[in-house]
Amino acid sequence: MTPESTAPQHSSTPPAGSGEHPDPRAVPPLLDALQHEVAVFARRAEQTRLGGLGPARNSMDRAAYLLLSKLDQEGPTGVKALAAGMGIDSSTVTRQVAPLVDAGLVTRAADPADGRAVVLRLSQRGSERLAEVRRSRCKLMSLLTEGWTDEEQETFQVLLTRFNTAVAGWQTNYTLPE
Repeated sequence: MTPESTAPQHSSTPPAGSGEHPDPRAVPPLLDALQHEVAVFARRAEQTRLGGLGPARNSMDRAAYLLLSKLDQEGPTGVKALAAGMGIDSSTVTRQVAPLVDAGLVTRAADPADGRAVVLRLSQRGSERLAEVRRSRCKLMSLLTEGWTDEEQETFQVLLTRFNTAVAGWQTNYTLPE
């Protein structure tokens, strides 16, 4: 099986002076290539889970990794604030955090300001596991970008962050056309 590396090569615009009209269903080649590469990346990321290298490879699912990372970045956080910060609903956070509490990676306590609310905190064990998985994932990123310059790695990180921010903004503000 040969790896896919580029989007299908086809032109959506007829040659200048050909007298042909552009196909109204055609898309700009750059956007076509971009959408194709995002689709290939999404499939490969899911297939390999891009979970790192070594013993920690694929040892933590994406939801757990993102929840633990957010708690590591933000510190003790309420369920509603955590959900809002991750762009998911509170019931999803509650469902996803339950096994993390059971595994001792997260602690759950009543909010001192509002006893009805819950505050989630990364435990020492959770911090250690997150660090182990993060190191494994960084090893994989190092391997995948081995031939890249530091500038190329930084540019990719900046553009990927920008792309993820745009997707999150679109998901938050998207409404179906009437």
